[in-house]
Amino acid sequence: MFLKTKSGRRIELPTPVEDAAITAAAMSDPDAIPLTDAEWEAVKPFVRRGRPPATVTKERITIRLSREVVDQFRASGDGWQTRVDMALKDWLKTHLPT
Repeated sequence: MFLKTKSGRRIELPTPVEDAAITAAAMSDPDAIPLTDAEWEAVKPFVRRGRPPATVTKERITIRLSREVVDQFRASGDGWQTRVDMALKDWLKTHLPT
């Protein structure tokens, strides 16, 4: 049996026999016993998904930049917006905003 994700990836799910074998193996290992429903409910509030909160947050804004500037930074690959931020910080070291 396959499960299709939102992105279109197909994930093969174990058969009921395979699932039973996996569960039996996990239950026989004292270091890997699955959580009970009660234990899971106790830890669920502490489980966080996704990126951890940043210690220093940035402000979301809308800014208009020339096409050539955006193209150059985007061409440099992932993290281009962070590099724009660093370039502006570097500019502020020698200039006073008016």
